[in-house]
Amino acid sequence: MHKHILARSVGLALLATGLLAGCGDKGGAPQGQGGMPPAAVNVVTLQSGPLMLTTELTGRSAPLRVAEVRPQVSGIILKRLFTEGSDVKAGDLLYQIDPAVYQAAVASAKANLAKAEANEQSARLKAQRYQELLKVKSISRQDYDDADASWKQAKAEIMASKAALRTAEINLGYTRITAPISGRIGKSAVTEGALVTAQQADSLTAIQQLDPMYVDVRQSTADLLRLKRLVAEGKLTQDEQKGARVTFQLEDGSTYGEEGSLQFSDVTVDETSGMVTLRVIVPNPHQLLLPGMFMRATLQEGERAQGLLVPQTAVTRTPNGGATVMVVSADNKVELRNVQLSRVVGSNWVVESGLTSGERVIVAGLQKVRPGAVVNPAEQGADAPSAQAASSTPANK
Repeated sequence: MHKHILARSVGLALLATGLLAGCGDKGGAPQGQGGMPPAAVNVVTLQSGPLMLTTELTGRSAPLRVAEVRPQVSGIILKRLFTEGSDVKAGDLLYQIDPAVYQAAVASAKANLAKAEANEQSARLKAQRYQELLKVKSISRQDYDDADASWKQAKAEIMASKAALRTAEINLGYTRITAPISGRIGKSAVTEGALVTAQQADSLTAIQQLDPMYVDVRQSTADLLRLKRLVAEGKLTQDEQKGARVTFQLEDGSTYGEEGSLQFSDVTVDETSGMVTLRVIVPNPHQLLLPGMFMRATLQEGERAQGLLVPQTAVTRTPNGGATVMVVSADNKVELRNVQLSRVVGSNWVVESGLTSGERVIVAGLQKVRPGAVVNPAEQGADAPSAQAASSTPANK
């Protein structure tokens, strides 16, 4: 009895298994290669466009103009007429030197001029009289020549006296030490009562013009030669009229709100570092920048007419340092491609060779695919690099 029940149970189980297998064969979906569906990957379609290439350099700020104030005459300082650390304008009175000696010199020069003018008048009248007497031959030619020479000498003495008076007046004016330029004045090295001498080595104070300011940055000669080569080959264009625009980052990491422009590149290379100094001029209306501040400058090198960017997430490195990307073909097959890259722009690499506009590269799911495999690509539009977007660096205002 138990044997019959066991045999019936086994038969029913085998029948159920056969029915399930038959249903699975009829209703099952077709599988991919090896029984697995195509791997899902995210791709980005590359687009070429105008690309503004930039480079980051470091440097320090410097005043536009610096004037060290020194006395041009000797004397005792009577007054200091400025506040240390304040803004002064060109022509403002800074120091007053005791003018008594120089006022006396002016008075003496005026007296000498009056004496020379009186002598000239006497010599002129004598020469005129002798000229009339010479016509009637009442005097010798020698007497007339002597009188005429004395007159000319008297006129020369007037000119010399006028020059001496002018010199005395200039020296008197030098007792008023004024600001040669407009800017921020520093601390005073002397006080009232100090004796100063003409053309002394130590300055009394210094004035620095802080708006606008210079920022001197340094670039390697290798980068400079590469840039010139790209421009010569036509791969990079520069706007010589507007000049290269420069943006800045301050020491605390904040972005400076004003944009500078490149003024010139030094013609001398530093032998110890192999660097060239580039001078940038930048507005400083709020006096935020001070001389000697460390700054990071982003310099626009030029524009590439048809630049191509590839996301960094799509690039893998080979053991020998080369760069490769996975490209999805039109029939959704994966192709391993060797590429040549130059620099980083944001989160993308600049492509020099190996890729063309319109190709799709895998940016997510690389670990799931191999060359030759069929994939199920999905466009990742948010990460699509655009050369136009990368080139438009917003001005920090």
